[in-house]
Amino acid sequence: MATIEVRNLVRAYGAVRAVDGISFSVGDGEIFALLGPNGAGKTTTVEILEGYRSRDAGTVRVLGCDPATGGAGFRARIGVVLQSAGFEEEFTVRELVRLQAGLFPRGHDADELIDLVGLGDKRTTRVKALSGGQRRRLDLALGLAGAPELLFLDEPTTGFDPAARHHAWDLIARLRGLGTTILLTTHYMDEAQQLADRVAVMSAGKLIADGSPEQLRAASDLPTVISFALPADRAMAALPRLSAPLTVTGRRVTLLSRTPVTDASLLTGWAIQHRAGLADLAVVPPTLEEVYLAMTGEGRDDRPH
Repeated sequence: MATIEVRNLVRAYGAVRAVDGISFSVGDGEIFALLGPNGAGKTTTVEILEGYRSRDAGTVRVLGCDPATGGAGFRARIGVVLQSAGFEEEFTVRELVRLQAGLFPRGHDADELIDLVGLGDKRTTRVKALSGGQRRRLDLALGLAGAPELLFLDEPTTGFDPAARHHAWDLIARLRGLGTTILLTTHYMDEAQQLADRVAVMSAGKLIADGSPEQLRAASDLPTVISFALPADRAMAALPRLSAPLTVTGRRVTLLSRTPVTDASLLTGWAIQHRAGLADLAVVPPTLEEVYLAMTGEGRDDRPH
């Protein structure tokens, strides 16, 4: 049984369809990333799934319930971590987490939860003294306070330094291991690529892609970049014939390949046969970020087609 089932969902604001007939599902225990540029309809979609916004048409089932009519029983089964949230600044971390957990029928132990999100040394610190990254960890603790079956995460690592981001990623992966289903929205494509079992991309209210990061990359037809340093004692003419023209910058050779296995095999075979080193040889497939930019036209796609 899917945790989330959405069919032909529509939400309009006047003449503008913010969500225009989208359909998707999220499986039990899955991390599902909903991506898209600002104004794509992600926030409206998520708020409908959470039960905080009405829909104009379509069917939505979340944890077997219609979120529009699920009431307190439904909300006790979900956790929500907003992109930004307000706190009572005079509470300590422990007081605030304990208060939040006490609102749910099966709330987490406050101290265990504080340790889980990496705030163990701040449990008696007042909220007003926390850094931005520590406040974000507190956001996550409050979202988990009710031991939710489904967790909505909106930009969960905004403001984190690299070490804190990786700690959060480890925590999110552990939650999936415990059976928690997670719907993630993020503008960090490396975060989605690292965490998500499946990714859906929205643009102008429509769903334009849905699949694993690997499936989206394979379907994109973007080339793999193969690059290496040409040995000083070798000429370009000595290289094997490859699938596309080579670009040379100084001694750096770059190939945009759509047959990377064949091209890499030809190159390494040539190097072995001629005892030629290929210093800094790199085979770099398109990233999820590059695929996303190509799909949405957002920003600038630096990888040639």
